[in-house]
Amino acid sequence: MTFKEFINSMDQVIPPSKVNKLCEALWYDAKGDWDTAHQIAQSIRSHYGSWVHAYLHRKEGDLTNAAYWYYQAGKKMPKKSLEEEWNEIAKEAVKTCYNSI
Repeated sequence: MTFKEFINSMDQVIPPSKVNKLCEALWYDAKGDWDTAHQIAQSIRSHYGSWVHAYLHRKEGDLTNAAYWYYQAGKKMPKKSLEEEWNEIAKEAVKTCYNSI
């Protein structure tokens, strides 16, 4: 799956079939379903999962919780916009969309 294909999948009612949980969490966030995205991100035990989890708490405005998850992901809290960060994470995620993370 390419980044463009992933973005185009936002027109669908459900996420693309067989994508991993990381892509699924980002898909739900992009569709405005923060709660589902957060629930999925919590279940991903990797630095990618921690990164998505951090991003979601930053988006929520819970910067203390976000800082913890950025640390778990081995990253610093970014100064870029949420949209820029989502795109950065999604571009990394689509490289692994059909692998387990």
